[in-house]
Amino acid sequence: MVELPRLVVAAPSSSTGKTTVTVGLMAALRDRGLAVSPHKVGPDYIDPGFHALATGRPGRNLDPWLCSEELVAPLLLHGARGADVAVIEGVMGLFDGRIGARGFGSTAHVARLVSAPVVLVVNAASTSRTAAAVVAGLAGFDPAIRVAGVILNRVGSPRHEAEIRDALAETGVPCLGVLPRVKDLSTPSRHLGLVPAAERDEAAGVIAQAARLVATHIDLDAVLDVARSAPGLDAEPWDPAAVVIPVAGRPRIAVAGGRAFTFRYAETAELLEAAGCEVVVFDPVTAAALPEDTAGLYLGGGFPEVFAEELAANGSLRAGVAAAVASGTPTVAECAGLLYLAESLDGEPMAGALPVAAAMGPRLTLGYHEATAPADTLLARAGERVRTHEFHRTAVTPRPGARIEAAWSVGDEARPEGVSADPAGGGTPSVHAAYQHLHWAGSPRFAQRFADAASAYAARGVRRRPAPVVTAGSAGSAVADALAEPIDLGHHGDRDTADGLIDLAVNVHAPAPDWLLDAVIASASAWARYPDPARARTALAARHGIDEVCVLPTSGAAEAFTLIARGLRPSHAVIVHPQFTEGEAALRRAGVRVSRVLTRAEDGFALDPAAIPADADLVMVGNPTNPTGTLHAASLLRALTRPGRTLVVDEAFMDFVPGAAASLVGPTMAGLLVLRSATKLWGIPGLRAGHVAGDPARVAALAAQQPPWSVSAPALAALIACASDAGDAHAATVATQTGLDRAALVEALASAGFPVAGSPRAPFVLVDASAAGPEVRQGLAARGFAVRRGETFPGLGPQWIRIAVRDCATTAAFAQALAALI
Repeated sequence: MVELPRLVVAAPSSSTGKTTVTVGLMAALRDRGLAVSPHKVGPDYIDPGFHALATGRPGRNLDPWLCSEELVAPLLLHGARGADVAVIEGVMGLFDGRIGARGFGSTAHVARLVSAPVVLVVNAASTSRTAAAVVAGLAGFDPAIRVAGVILNRVGSPRHEAEIRDALAETGVPCLGVLPRVKDLSTPSRHLGLVPAAERDEAAGVIAQAARLVATHIDLDAVLDVARSAPGLDAEPWDPAAVVIPVAGRPRIAVAGGRAFTFRYAETAELLEAAGCEVVVFDPVTAAALPEDTAGLYLGGGFPEVFAEELAANGSLRAGVAAAVASGTPTVAECAGLLYLAESLDGEPMAGALPVAAAMGPRLTLGYHEATAPADTLLARAGERVRTHEFHRTAVTPRPGARIEAAWSVGDEARPEGVSADPAGGGTPSVHAAYQHLHWAGSPRFAQRFADAASAYAARGVRRRPAPVVTAGSAGSAVADALAEPIDLGHHGDRDTADGLIDLAVNVHAPAPDWLLDAVIASASAWARYPDPARARTALAARHGIDEVCVLPTSGAAEAFTLIARGLRPSHAVIVHPQFTEGEAALRRAGVRVSRVLTRAEDGFALDPAAIPADADLVMVGNPTNPTGTLHAASLLRALTRPGRTLVVDEAFMDFVPGAAASLVGPTMAGLLVLRSATKLWGIPGLRAGHVAGDPARVAALAAQQPPWSVSAPALAALIACASDAGDAHAATVATQTGLDRAALVEALASAGFPVAGSPRAPFVLVDASAAGPEVRQGLAARGFAVRRGETFPGLGPQWIRIAVRDCATTAAFAQALAALI
């Protein structure tokens, strides 16, 4: 048996002044030199914030729904270690609990579970003797509940007090104190309840005032007598170290805090620390970057909608969070965290790590739920059930065309909720974001899985990445790359081929399908007229689900680079390399100042948004990138946008990604230009067919520079055919087969001793062939194969070769030829 003086502060209903009385009582007892352990019935996060200020100890929740009935007493004892008295604030009315569950989770339920006497706070502002009747009714409603005292609140006069005291005498329930009406003492409310203590600069003063009021008008000795009347508890304190196993490497978990993120249970950090993690709190409003060596990200609840402008203004952190999520950093986001990971919140840009937009709405969503994992996620396993709590007035809407995997299936209606995502393409979800709040003390397996994922992430060598290299040069000059030598920006894969060699240097999926060639030939009657791009523009816009003013057909993607250089005339362009060099070449021909950001092989050629110079008014990046095959998450790229900057994304190989999952083409394209090519997947480089999709004003600027009849009639016919249902079906088939063939190539190269760089998602792979010697291309040519040289890509050297994905027989023969060069 554990002896712990304790009491529950309850009320007939909400809005009685229960929280004000509770925090005043806690602070007054603390002022007496007592160690007070603060607790709150139910899932509420806000009251525990005031409790913590009043007591100097973490506020803690006692919730039999989220944590189970069996854990309520152990959690109380855990929180009260070393305390002289525990004060437990109730929720709503004394017997109000989960709807339809006969008071489950109510204040009375928790009072029974911890064998605690109850002190009622009764609002006497608009009543007199009836207050005693209310007390009598509550005291007699459930014989298992001992109402040991009453505190009258908002009493208007001595006469008013005497009338109620006289009536109370007949109930046998002692009056422990009478609080007068105090106009300036209140806890302001907001759309989800009280304003958190962390947001109120005057919170400490309000608590001090409440403490003085309580000490003056309430018999604290009598209150302590009630607390000491509680019997011993037949339970052992909960111990986080007993329910999780420490992981290796002490991974660092960045936990969002500050005024915008005040909602999280104290046990969450305790479980993570017991699991061997280092917990570091950061403020998304003020922090310039995530804590160094972050291996896991926890974004709890709060009010980001109140601080949306401040969060949006912190662009460096938003970009850092987007980059962390995109790199596969294990990320848990609850409610407010989900909103912060969205692309926007009430029109303000957020981290953009998830393809959803969030906005305030008129409807309050509130309640306890049971949720089931529809598939394996970062936290849960398919079919696993958990009890949750939901409390919000916002809603999230997926970006049109975005594919969302739900984190939870909620309730009997199996409502899909939240987002489970694998932005890094690692095969295992690394993001779990949802409105559902969890209490990990009731489900410590979630803490364990999160810690395991963070440990694995840190062990993969993602920590302490060196910053990408940024080099700059004046217009028309050669910019130093990793070898400090000039680079032939005009060199392309067709120059590495030769008659008689199997072509692994050019990334064209040939031959073109018959239906496409038939469509081109069928347009022959139009070849006698000057070409009109209108039908092609309409077809492409329909395929993307965007307005026609956002589309410009071009003579291949290469023409688009020239139009960008001439039409936008940026003052400082930044190119993310290694990538297709025609974009930089076009900018330099136009006299534009160009800088390079070089991604590194040791980082898997991942892009760090923080490396982009702030003054860049044009940023160009490939996705998937040629020659590395790196697929950057859409959220990471969107984080590069800002007023006055154009983001150009070369998506020439995006059709090889199933569903074009990371494409930035969509209804919202402010500041964006996306380049697409029909050359690669459809096998028609000779027709020169491509298009630009993007910001209407920028598309118009490009169109103003385009020569008349730039795109031929056969090319326009090809674009229309590629944008058809048959085109979509063909693209899906090719993308799937390419993925299978690429996996076979990666495996064969690894077996030959040449692991590919990064995690390619394109119809080619990049390999460091140093082990084959300096004449690797010549040696392969002697064995019948042509590959693309690497030294003409900024950031790479002659040891690198790019290898096109082909059928399995060709792959096997090539791997054998390469292995023979070692």
